[in-house]
Amino acid sequence: MGGYQDKPIGELAKELAAGLLRLRQGYIDSAEALMSVAKPPLSYPYEFVVYRLTGYRPRRGAPLEPMDGKTLRADLQRLIFDICDSFDLAVDAYQGEVFDTPGLARKLHVSTKTIQRWRRRGLVARKLVFPDGKKRIAFLESSVEAFASQRSQRLLRSARFSQLTDAERAEIVHRANRIVARTGSRLHEVSRHLARRMGRAVETIRYTIRGHDRENPADAVYRQRDVPLGDQAKEIIYRCFLHGVPVTSLAGRFGRTRGSIYRIINEMRARQLLGREIDYVYNPQFDLPGAEEMILGRGPEEAAEAPQPPRPRTPDDLPPYLKSLYDVPLLRPEEERQLFQQYNYVKYRADQLRRKLDLNRIRTSQLRRIERMLVRAETIKNWIIRANLRLVVSIAKKHLRGPQTLFELISDGNVSLMRAVEKFDYARGCKLSTYASWAIMKNFARSVPKERYLLDRFVTGADEMLELAAGMGSYDPHATSLSELRESLEAVLAQLTSRERSIIVYHYGLDDTGESQTLDKLSRRLGISKERVRQIERRAMDKLRTLLQPDRADLMR
Repeated sequence: MGGYQDKPIGELAKELAAGLLRLRQGYIDSAEALMSVAKPPLSYPYEFVVYRLTGYRPRRGAPLEPMDGKTLRADLQRLIFDICDSFDLAVDAYQGEVFDTPGLARKLHVSTKTIQRWRRRGLVARKLVFPDGKKRIAFLESSVEAFASQRSQRLLRSARFSQLTDAERAEIVHRANRIVARTGSRLHEVSRHLARRMGRAVETIRYTIRGHDRENPADAVYRQRDVPLGDQAKEIIYRCFLHGVPVTSLAGRFGRTRGSIYRIINEMRARQLLGREIDYVYNPQFDLPGAEEMILGRGPEEAAEAPQPPRPRTPDDLPPYLKSLYDVPLLRPEEERQLFQQYNYVKYRADQLRRKLDLNRIRTSQLRRIERMLVRAETIKNWIIRANLRLVVSIAKKHLRGPQTLFELISDGNVSLMRAVEKFDYARGCKLSTYASWAIMKNFARSVPKERYLLDRFVTGADEMLELAAGMGSYDPHATSLSELRESLEAVLAQLTSRERSIIVYHYGLDDTGESQTLDKLSRRLGISKERVRQIERRAMDKLRTLLQPDRADLMR
């Protein structure tokens, strides 16, 4: 037995609940009688309370602090419940009608929430065994009448539903439909608004709307309130929210309350977090007591405020964009180690918290914390990458040969740097520059020869195409990239008819597969003779010679 504001009353409740069975109902009724006379502004001695409940005066001992009326009323209601829990008291033990919560709500034409609110304001409740054999909260007719006599105006105002006419009910439903369609407001918001406009109690409006929805599900104001949305609808709601569509508009469009829209949004946020792959390099320090305070004591911003080494001289042969990279200071070894420790720890913590997500009980604070950690990890990662971009530039300049430009190599190297940051283990003692340099150069060793091979295969599919490429005055195998050459050829091929272009592309392997097809195979593909394919090809080649270099067309005859 707990929850008592006054400890002596809690002790008294234990004694009464363990007393004789034939006396316990009397204790309950005496407690209700005392509740009816206790007034919040007054104070009551403990001896007086014991005498009113039991008829006996307690032995005199150390004087106890008197209780104020408000505290006493709350503790007496708790005492009634605890004594009722100690034995089975049937509703037949009382004369007059006895109601459970739904029954009393129907009797007075109010909602069950109104009954609960009345209980907090002094309506005495018991726990009794009903004829169906179940024990639940019960209200005596005499208790309701006593409460109504003290608060008749408030009780009548809350129960005015019985005075509504059919026209008034129809007007309430009509106005509620208009408000929900326009704003998507929730039921209690609509009820408050209409109560002010129509001079009715909030509970009357709420009860009217709920009754209409229950009796007319096809034309209900909140007809989709209990119908679960599918995954596709939830995805649409989430994407609209991310693009700035107000929640009230989404609520109106989908026939939901704003609270349900927010729950759908949180569910989609949780699903994305659960489906996201969070990679990190684990370290045993992450599980030590106080690890979060020890590791996250300093962020990348604080590291930037530490003394930095002198700014290196910017090479003169770099474009302005690359020169700006030298404005970002390099990281000292201890700073780099600390940033990597923070980077992996926040991802580790985000992953641990993500595993505890429950789609049936999603808390916004939990989602927000995980998302903040992932954003912090991304911030630290970007800080590390910016401080090491000049490393990519220096390695790319050394590999600048063949068809690729400096910017293409740098772009390729940046991807390798990002992967190196994600896989780097700071606990091994080496620097990121050592690990990243190896990764970048290894990637260049694979990508640069592959690009040259693709270029060779593209332009040497046949002698004719090689000569055509050479006929482009702007083509230089050391200055033109594969993409630029492909764009130039596609621009020229666009001048041919569709049949001519198909024959040239497939015969010389200029499509994505790079495989050339014979004239016989092309004839079957196009449904024409082999000789006709040869004639169309010859005509297309003549067109290309003229388009590419009309003043030197005779060189290729």
